[in-house]
Amino acid sequence: MIFKEINMNKVVIVAGPTASGKSTLAIAIAEAFNGVVINADSMQIYDALPILTSRPSIDDENRTPHRLYGILSPLEICSAGRWSKLVVSTCKDEWCEDRLPIIVGGTGLYLSALIKGLSPIPDIPSDIRKSTRDRFRELGNVVFHSELAKFDPQMATKLHPSDSQRLIRAWDVLMATGRSLAQWQTELPVIPLSARFLIFVFFPQRDWLYSNCDYRLKTMIKNGVLREVQIFLDLNLNSDLPILRALGVEQFREHLNGKISLNDAITATQQATHQYIKRQITWFNNQLVADYIIDTQSSKSLEDVIFPNIRKFLLSGTS
Repeated sequence: MIFKEINMNKVVIVAGPTASGKSTLAIAIAEAFNGVVINADSMQIYDALPILTSRPSIDDENRTPHRLYGILSPLEICSAGRWSKLVVSTCKDEWCEDRLPIIVGGTGLYLSALIKGLSPIPDIPSDIRKSTRDRFRELGNVVFHSELAKFDPQMATKLHPSDSQRLIRAWDVLMATGRSLAQWQTELPVIPLSARFLIFVFFPQRDWLYSNCDYRLKTMIKNGVLREVQIFLDLNLNSDLPILRALGVEQFREHLNGKISLNDAITATQQATHQYIKRQITWFNNQLVADYIIDTQSSKSLEDVIFPNIRKFLLSGTS
């Protein structure tokens, strides 16, 4: 039975490392509480590589509404700030339809931006983004780092020359605003959404997570992920686009180019995924305060525990 007594400004968050069961639980919550599943995964927001990034299936999307999945071109850059604006607009739309927003994903920076806010850095114009990336490709990491040090020594001392993404971000902000990113980071964060959050975080046993990821990767192979990656790589996109950092892209590229065997590509992807899980677990342990921690492998067995807490949350007073 669908639960419809939903107060405005209530949001449920289902977070945790990859392959922990978040999406299964989020769909079950949406079905029970007249909800909508909203993406908080930095790769699944792109309209590319749906198999490799484990986007929800058509069957899942038919069961309950899904939002912010596959909505951006792989040529675009989705920062935490941009995602926050998208999710704020989405939550407000769903509240107007008496639906409960259920935000699900493992991208910690996105969730932190929504709950804790971000420094009020203005949006970076597209021409500056392009200029920065062109210059980075021309100079390379080391020389680009030296250039940054001339104009923004404070950020340069914080960043290693190999940290391409943050070097580019520091230069973008400097060129767009005339101020160091370090100065912006000292300002009080702006909370983007006035809402009450009920936060569930998955912490299954690590060995089970590794096994689940390994099994999922083998399923991807059966479902045609190699062809998907080949078609994507044939687009010859710029190497600094975020979607190219999706787990498995580099490893399968090496295989498709004849440099390593398929077994070696699978092993390398598994290892990279395990390392990513470790980083996710560390982040969620240290950065996100959960209302409820889920340490079992089966979300279905938790419904008798989770659903009453959601019902209590929805019936409680508004913020």
